[in-house]
Amino acid sequence: MTGLDTIVEQILQEAQKEAEEIKAQAARNADSIIANAKKTVDKMNEETGEKVAQAEKSGSFRAKSSSELKKRQAILAAKQTIIGNMLDKAYDAMVALPDEEYFRVIVRCLEKSVQPKSGEICFSGKDRKRLTPQTEKQIEQIAAAHGGSLKVSDGNCDIDGGFVLIYGGIEENCSFRAMLDANREHLADKVNELLFVDNR
Repeated sequence: MTGLDTIVEQILQEAQKEAEEIKAQAARNADSIIANAKKTVDKMNEETGEKVAQAEKSGSFRAKSSSELKKRQAILAAKQTIIGNMLDKAYDAMVALPDEEYFRVIVRCLEKSVQPKSGEICFSGKDRKRLTPQTEKQIEQIAAAHGGSLKVSDGNCDIDGGFVLIYGGIEENCSFRAMLDANREHLADKVNELLFVDNR
């Protein structure tokens, strides 16, 4: 999706800003979740102790391997929960950027998304109210520089942040949420490196 690199970069920047605080919280959450997971695994080990012992004596470690697999799965699930929470928090921080910084991101996204056609750009009601004449002029200039034209739609889009481009009745969803969802796996990998690189 066009404009995606800008959103990825911005979300990662927001994630980096909060990394230390979130990492500390994530560690506490992980400890709690993993501790609970280990309790479950320990209980399972107690209940299947005889089977594990018999399996080991017979040279089969299937029961033990199953226990270890469930433990690894519990830890992975805890990490995925933490990564998801961090991405959501970084996204929220990006949507809540001060007006000037927020519209700088909008302009950068538009530069990568605009088409050489005449169309409209639609914002949320909140963004349309805080849109300045200066930003509107930038939108017009960017469209013109790419061989097209854009006017701000009189209607509102049901999005939290970003915009929707409309060319010939066809909408291109450039909302921050749509772009985040389109690249969530890549972002999750980056956040995983940020949070857990020392723990792998």
